[in-house]
Amino acid sequence: MKYSNIPVAQSIVGHCKVNGINNIIISPGSRNAPLTLSFTENPFFDCFSIVDERCAAFFALGMAQNLQRPVALVCTSGSALLNYYPAIAEAFYSEIPLVVISADRPSYKIDIGDGQTIRQDHVYDRHIGYSANLKQDLIHATGRITRYRPEWLEGKDLKTEQELVDTFNHGELNKAFSIAIQNKLPVHVNVPFEEPLYDLEEMDLMLPDVIPAPMQNPLNLPDEVLNSWNNAEKKMVLVGVNHPNSISKDVLDTLGKDASVLVFTETTSNIHHPNFFNSIDSILAPIELSGSKHILFEDLRPDVLITVGGHVVSKKIKAFLREYTPKYHWHVGATKANDTFFCLGKHFEFSVNDFFGKLYDQNGKKSSPYFEKWNRVKLQYMKGRKSYLNKIPYSDFLVFDKLLHSIPKYYQLQLANSSTIRYTQLFELDPTLQVFCNRGTSGIDGSTSTAMGASVYNESPTLLITGDLSFFYDSNALWNDYVRSDFRIILINNGGAGIFRILPGRKDTEAYERFFETKHALKASHLCEMFHVGYSTADDGNSLEQALEDFYKPSDFPKLLEVHTPRLINNKILTDYFHFISCREY
Repeated sequence: MKYSNIPVAQSIVGHCKVNGINNIIISPGSRNAPLTLSFTENPFFDCFSIVDERCAAFFALGMAQNLQRPVALVCTSGSALLNYYPAIAEAFYSEIPLVVISADRPSYKIDIGDGQTIRQDHVYDRHIGYSANLKQDLIHATGRITRYRPEWLEGKDLKTEQELVDTFNHGELNKAFSIAIQNKLPVHVNVPFEEPLYDLEEMDLMLPDVIPAPMQNPLNLPDEVLNSWNNAEKKMVLVGVNHPNSISKDVLDTLGKDASVLVFTETTSNIHHPNFFNSIDSILAPIELSGSKHILFEDLRPDVLITVGGHVVSKKIKAFLREYTPKYHWHVGATKANDTFFCLGKHFEFSVNDFFGKLYDQNGKKSSPYFEKWNRVKLQYMKGRKSYLNKIPYSDFLVFDKLLHSIPKYYQLQLANSSTIRYTQLFELDPTLQVFCNRGTSGIDGSTSTAMGASVYNESPTLLITGDLSFFYDSNALWNDYVRSDFRIILINNGGAGIFRILPGRKDTEAYERFFETKHALKASHLCEMFHVGYSTADDGNSLEQALEDFYKPSDFPKLLEVHTPRLINNKILTDYFHFISCREY
């Protein structure tokens, strides 16, 4: 099999193969030719070509999110790798493993005015699991090295010096790949290449040794933890971003039947039980509006808070638990623990199933009115929401209710940020859906690209629900050859960043509309025509129902449904919802 004749390129390919990283997302360039040629020549690797590096990185992030194992990115030198940065930051905070491999110019060509050169080493240092800055091979392009950096070789044995380079590079690659796999973090491998770049040689690829994962210590819960849990009458389990099917049904049933436990979940938690509380804001917003909110918040304040999973969407639960802090806060999970509420006491680095199995091993259930009282509140707001939906006009709120109920079972649901995820949080979803959203940095960039990448290997069709700014911002996501025919996009177009109308400030000024709301009149029809995506549109309840009748049917091409909603009334209908469910009579 043919590979680049540059040793460091061979080494990188070997490390990817031995670690089972077979998905390689490549953006075009010349400096990365040794890697591109080597990866594409080997049938072990599935290589994807995506021109826009920002889209490529989010595409890789979505794929790694779905597969739960590292995906590699390969780009050329210069500003190319800077375009990866938004997705790198998202991967860092969402704990999604990416292996970023950036080709670089030799160090002696940096900062001398040469083309496509920037300071690439350590460029992601604040948002990366590890930066491996590899050394340049000495047995390749030796004549250029002798000319530009004679001190590297002067009076030294070339073979010995190359062996030192090989040893260093192998060590750095081992560290980087180990961190990506074990800590589920993005890592950066920066590799300098000197010309010539395109020469191949027939050879057997040398596979490096893999560093084994460290053994996990057995789970032993201290008596003080067991006693605190067993004696507490008010316990809250808050589940943030969580991969589908990662928590066993036995654990969910045990928690759901414990009268002393409230389980607060979110759309991205991917867990369901009739006794869980899935719309957190519908519980907390009426308390905020109550004249006796301090008494109610004190009654809701847990003695023990256990957090599971990643970031939490609800701002209201963050505000509540920061003001009314529990006596104990423990986080359960194998990777990092966020002190979101400024009261984290312990981090149990074990699986959720093992932890709760141990916690309930010695009769962890306790008699308490905690669940029963707040379950009555939940049933009350559910009744209020149903009544409210029957009285409001066509709007974002009504549209989301119809859309979320229209999704076929077993779909993968990808959600954009801002208003999309926040509206979805207010409704129940079918428990067969797999739900994802980029909540690491919560940016609107890259949502479509992420959904595209996540769809590639998913057994189910994928639906992306997105807002107008997020969609148009990431329109290059459609520019690739990997969009499945069962891929669906629902674009909620309310002519701007409507969520900003909920925030304080004057809404009736030109400056507000231009710089906050970013009012626009863009439509997606021309983009769909250019990228061969089926297009339909709706602008009222009847046309929406008609469009949804055909939207999910099988087709030979992906489809986009653009739903136009009224820009000026959405914010009032949303805020009025919380006032409405605060009333006792509907």
